[in-house]
Amino acid sequence: MVNQYLPILLFFGVAGGLAATIIIASALLAKRKPDAEKCAPYECGFEPLSQKTGKFDIRFYLIALLFIVFDLEIAFLFPWAISLKSLGWPGFLSMLLFLTTLTVGFIYEWKKGALEWS
Repeated sequence: MVNQYLPILLFFGVAGGLAATIIIASALLAKRKPDAEKCAPYECGFEPLSQKTGKFDIRFYLIALLFIVFDLEIAFLFPWAISLKSLGWPGFLSMLLFLTTLTVGFIYEWKKGALEWS
C-alpha cells in the first residue's frame, strides 16, 4: 500500500524542495537598496487621493462576492455537465434548483440597485 503513495510523496518532496530553493535563492540574491522611486506611493501613477486607512465602498465587496459566487457556479457546471447521463433526472432537477436560486438572488441584487456603480 505504501508503494502506491510513493510517487505522490516524491512529487510533494520535489515540489517542496523546489519551492524552498526558490524562496531561499530570492532572499539571498535580491537587492536590498530601495531607492526613493521604489518607496513612493503608487496609485495608477498619481499621488494617493486619500489615506491608506480610508474606507472602501461596500459595493466593491459586493461585486467581488458576486463574482466569486458566479465563478463557483461555473466551476460546478462543468463536472455536472460531464456526469449528467449518470445522474439522471434527480441530478438535472437539483442543478435546476441550484441555478434558479442563483438567478433569483441575482435578480434581487439587480432590482435593489446593488450592481450600479455611481
